[in-house]
Amino acid sequence: MDVLTYMSNLNLIENKILTAEKLAPLLNIWRFQDKKIVFTNGCFDLLHLGHIDYLSRAADLGNKLVIGLNSDRSASELKGPKRPITDQRSRASILASLFFVNAVVLFDEPTPYELISFIKPDILVKGSDYSIDKIVGADLVLKNKGEVKTLNYIDGYSTTAIEKKIRGF
Repeated sequence: MDVLTYMSNLNLIENKILTAEKLAPLLNIWRFQDKKIVFTNGCFDLLHLGHIDYLSRAADLGNKLVIGLNSDRSASELKGPKRPITDQRSRASILASLFFVNAVVLFDEPTPYELISFIKPDILVKGSDYSIDKIVGADLVLKNKGEVKTLNYIDGYSTTAIEKKIRGF
């Protein structure tokens, strides 16, 4: 194998963890290629079967899946002072290692509204525990003629349930 064309698996993973600025050229290429861009977001702390099911079904809705990942600070503000359990670098790398994930972008704000405004996804996806009128960024996506979808979760799978089991609650 030619040394110049070889890229390690770790490099492939790291190259999927992007800033918004580094994502911009990819978004332009994907749009030029008429790819449907799907966006979802979350903390994705302690990745489990529920996450895999949700993310793979989100990816199935389009051609490119972009995940907005809450930074450690943002996740802690959202979930409480003992969260996240795993740091943002670990969470981003684990998500980026999934073959159906095309990009992971950290955001530090309380919501991904600005990131959604920047990405302008064709499809915005959240869990069915949200109604469309409560989904952050739904207004932007719908205004741009995109779609907002909700997906059901698998019962019994959550980071909170795993945390309680570990702590013996």
